Amino acid sequence: MSAVVYAQSQVRRARYAVAAVFAVHGAVTGSFATRVPWIQDHAGVSAGQLGLALAFPAIGASVAMPLAGSVTHRFGARTALRGLLALWTLALVLPSLAPNLLTLCLALFVYGATAGMSDVAMNALGVEVENRLDKSIMSGLHGMWSAGALIGSAAGTLAAHLGADARLHHVLAAAVLTGAGLVACTWVLDIQPAEDEDPPPRFALPPRSALLIGAVGFCAVFAEGASLDWSAVYLRDQLGTSAGLAAACTTGFTLTMAVARLAGDRVVDRFGAVRTVRVSGVLATLGGLLVVAGGHPAVAMTGFALMGLGIAVVVPLCFAAAGRAGSNPSLAIAGVATITYTSGLVAPSAIGGLAQATSLVASFGLVTVLACCLVLFAKVLRAGDRDRPKITPPSAAVPDRQP
Repeated sequence: MSAVVYAQSQVRRARYAVAAVFAVHGAVTGSFATRVPWIQDHAGVSAGQLGLALAFPAIGASVAMPLAGSVTHRFGARTALRGLLALWTLALVLPSLAPNLLTLCLALFVYGATAGMSDVAMNALGVEVENRLDKSIMSGLHGMWSAGALIGSAAGTLAAHLGADARLHHVLAAAVLTGAGLVACTWVLDIQPAEDEDPPPRFALPPRSALLIGAVGFCAVFAEGASLDWSAVYLRDQLGTSAGLAAACTTGFTLTMAVARLAGDRVVDRFGAVRTVRVSGVLATLGGLLVVAGGHPAVAMTGFALMGLGIAVVVPLCFAAAGRAGSNPSLAIAGVATITYTSGLVAPSAIGGLAQATSLVASFGLVTVLACCLVLFAKVLRAGDRDRPKITPPSAAVPDRQP
């Protein structure tokens, strides 16, 4: 086997490995989300206190994500991802052990910090594999994250239905996911820094390019968070539907996002990142208009489905563009991740606050405006188009060490 063919085989194998890592990461999130009611009862916290505690994962992620570049530089990409992913899967156990509000907040801070650092590391490796394959894969990788989240949610739903103690459920889930993550990390690319490369600062402001790209991601994640948390409430309270139909709306939104992400890479390769995001923004804006002006459950559900379809590929393309926008991909990706995590933190409360002051219709009017911004500012993702020069030529991109 020639060296070129062997190198291509390694990169293809690394693609499947990092896809498995994304699925493991998503499965942790799904496993946690389904047991939040049990965790609330065990910690003895009110709904308001739970809302406070659930802000701490985003806070922890925002604080810790800038450290991911330093960790990767010191240990190499494969070792860093292996360690960070293991910390994240094991952190799943912590919230269910918390006996009160203080310990729950601390547990969720650690949970979010490990989530954020492993998120940056796996997205950086995903961008590197995409560069070496010279075709879009980031949308599919995020689709694998969604698939993992669905699997984790299904397992958690079954555990809750059986009345299983969340501590036992999460210990078992953490053991399985840690093992799966360690196996998957064996085959990811082992990127090592150059001998003369200076280590990145432990804390640094994201570059300007990351701020602009992150602003596009902010709009998409805001729409995603608003729709996930408030679509069922919108149908029930604003349009008077049953609880079952309202829940089906959220499921439809999630499903269209997952399907669009899994199929999105072919679209991106054919039309480019900028045109794809512009069309996506049009679809999301149309969906928002249907939600705001439709006045009928079927129309609103169609609108939410269109929003899911429209925003699905935006965040993966933001990570891809950040990884190719400057000389320090890890720092740029960390900056974009921080901005998008912040959007996910503020979106649900912002929608609720605006709805309290005005109405849910006005809240989703804001979502529609942000969706329109995707059309207007899609050009900042031009670094993600395939005709851009790659950072690492495929012929020179061979992992330094074998698994």
